[in-house]
Amino acid sequence: MSDFLDKIVTVKRRVIAETMTRTSLDTVRTRARARREFRSLATALAAPGVRVIAEIKRASPSRGPIRPGLDPAALARAYAAGGAAAVSVLTERDHFQGSDDDLMTARAAMTLPVLRKDFVLDAYQVYEAAAIGADAVLLIVRILDDPTLANLYALALELGLDPLVEVFSDDDAARARRLKPRLIGINNRDLRFFGTSTGNAPRLAGSFAEGTIVVAASGIRNRADIDAAQAAGIRCFLVGESLVRAQDPAAHLASLLRGGGA
Repeated sequence: MSDFLDKIVTVKRRVIAETMTRTSLDTVRTRARARREFRSLATALAAPGVRVIAEIKRASPSRGPIRPGLDPAALARAYAAGGAAAVSVLTERDHFQGSDDDLMTARAAMTLPVLRKDFVLDAYQVYEAAAIGADAVLLIVRILDDPTLANLYALALELGLDPLVEVFSDDDAARARRLKPRLIGINNRDLRFFGTSTGNAPRLAGSFAEGTIVVAASGIRNRADIDAAQAAGIRCFLVGESLVRAQDPAAHLASLLRGGGA
């Protein structure tokens, strides 16, 4: 099987280099440090009850286009109306058809915190996330060595961003614990081959310190998936494809939060 993650990272390194020739690190750093207004993802997820980060996602490498003609502003507003705690925007261009414009458009349309979901490999991207208006940034453990992971985590906090540290395996979890992170995302999807098992997040959730906010991501399609994860102590979820594909995303989200619907 193809290793999707390796291919994505290879392309992303090239894209970062190309982007830096158009907009210098100094320019992006200056814009990031001038930022003053942030919406706290950690605070939004710490509120009581089931909390959902609702994702804006145009396509995936395994499934292709998900919602042709997707309107980021309209979808962000629907998520807010449906009770989302926050919005995630996939900004990766080459495999997910996302863009920074999608994030900026979504954030301007409502008042929830916004997570920039991308394949972050370099400090440039953390500065860029702050500069374009993200409130939080995803750090995927398995694509970063330990020093880089620690440096990017510290930089995100310094800039006022909430870092969501994503793990998939036991080894990822062990490495992530060294950071003592407040926010952990446990991916049910193996990004190498895009296979999904909703049992992965419950399996790993108990390995993190009490007080850590654990977010289960991928494969969450109905209230039964949420109830199963709650049995393992998880009450925060990142939900993407099932919401994007829904005819009425706000209603589908509301059904996930209250139960009684798929």
